[in-house]
Amino acid sequence: MSTLTIPDELRVEYPFDSHFMTTGSGHKLHYVDEGEGQPFLFVHGNPTWSFFFRKLIRHFSPSMRCVAADHIGCGLSDKPQDFAYRLEQHIEHLEQLVLELDLKNIRLLVHDWGGAIGMGVAGRHPERFSEIVVSNTAAFRSQRMPWLLKIAKMPHIGQFLIRRFNAFAGLTPTLGTAEPSRMTTLAKQGFLLPYDSWEHRIATYRFVADIPLEEGHPSYATLTQVEENLEKLKELPILLLWGEKDWVFTPHFMARFQEFFPEARACSYPDCGHLLIEEKPGRVIEEIEAYFS
Repeated sequence: MSTLTIPDELRVEYPFDSHFMTTGSGHKLHYVDEGEGQPFLFVHGNPTWSFFFRKLIRHFSPSMRCVAADHIGCGLSDKPQDFAYRLEQHIEHLEQLVLELDLKNIRLLVHDWGGAIGMGVAGRHPERFSEIVVSNTAAFRSQRMPWLLKIAKMPHIGQFLIRRFNAFAGLTPTLGTAEPSRMTTLAKQGFLLPYDSWEHRIATYRFVADIPLEEGHPSYATLTQVEENLEKLKELPILLLWGEKDWVFTPHFMARFQEFFPEARACSYPDCGHLLIEEKPGRVIEEIEAYFS
């Protein structure tokens, strides 16, 4: 089990009790479970963790049951060094959590890698989901990859830069925002807290390495299944929230989601980047409440 301790100064930002589930692979997965009522499931990407959703959880938990898991290798979950960290495993872990908690009528919010993971679970259990919020992510195959990610994906140099110098998580507060000043010092501390050593940064590298661009990649078939299962979600109300200055998940990806879900409501923010939820949490909350009320 993770021995990471939340400093007192961060408890103001992240005041939630910790819960743990033992995955099928025997590792401890950490999750937040706050409030009662209709479940609101938050699924993060790389290199964030449940801390990313803290303001939304605090807002919605008085009226909903807010659940936010940390993927294995992330946040307060175990960070095994001998684990494959494949998309299929992350989907299976989240699926196990949904089934063990018996979540139904789920409102889902996905971001970054959380798109493929969260919508991967929703595509396998569409009867358990009622609404979906999609923010700066993908859940389908794509050949688009910026040059910085291509470097990060390289087996030796990418791992060295990310795990030795924290080049992925360390740069995210700056590269992930259109206005870095919107990220407070305390927020930066929270974002970086779980990724403080070579061992603890294993997932931030493995997520990048697991991006499946070619058919022979171990996660290509899984991502193909996630994409094909999007058809099962077409009848659900879907809200697209996009920071247009995202250099990874550009507005092209929002347009692709609109092809899959032509009835979805789309709201884009030209003055925000990848971490839209961090830059303008109030606007995100307003859009969610307005669309699903």
